[in-house]
Amino acid sequence: MSQPNSAYFIPDTTEAIKRTTLAVVVKNEPGVLGRVVGLFSARGYNIESLTVAETDHEAHTSRITIVTSGTQATLDQIKAQIARIVPVKRVNDFNGDEDVVSRELALIKVAGKGDDRVESLRLADAFKAKIMDAGLDSFTFELTGSSKKLDDFIKLMKPLGLVEVSRTGVAAIRRGNEKV
Repeated sequence: MSQPNSAYFIPDTTEAIKRTTLAVVVKNEPGVLGRVVGLFSARGYNIESLTVAETDHEAHTSRITIVTSGTQATLDQIKAQIARIVPVKRVNDFNGDEDVVSRELALIKVAGKGDDRVESLRLADAFKAKIMDAGLDSFTFELTGSSKKLDDFIKLMKPLGLVEVSRTGVAAIRRGNEKV
């Protein structure tokens, strides 16, 4: 039995969960990232990927790229709440936008000998991964591409001796001459 007056009432929803990439342009000042991340934490929203860097030194602006999921209503609420944070200049949603280029970088360490070593090199070549470090019993590959491409490569490396993965998070930008 549901209790609509309860603080713990969570309505049943059949609304589809969507994944989106948000590009948030902010003033580059102390505490801004903490405020944005705190908003997610306080409301129980999940951040699947987070990338932050200064984009314009003279204008003192940074760009926070966040990948998150939720119902459309939840995503609209996230965008509205982020936009209300004082140092935020703009919030752009790349959800469903076909004119966006997004990439992620990963360093992937694989240990193996014999046939596993040969197979990991063959797959790295097929995925266009670069060898960043090579030893007698391990390789460190650098791979750039879509998150799905990285996920697929990592999945294939698991049975071949995957040791460790380090990922940067998603970076996204709109095609053409339009500025975010």
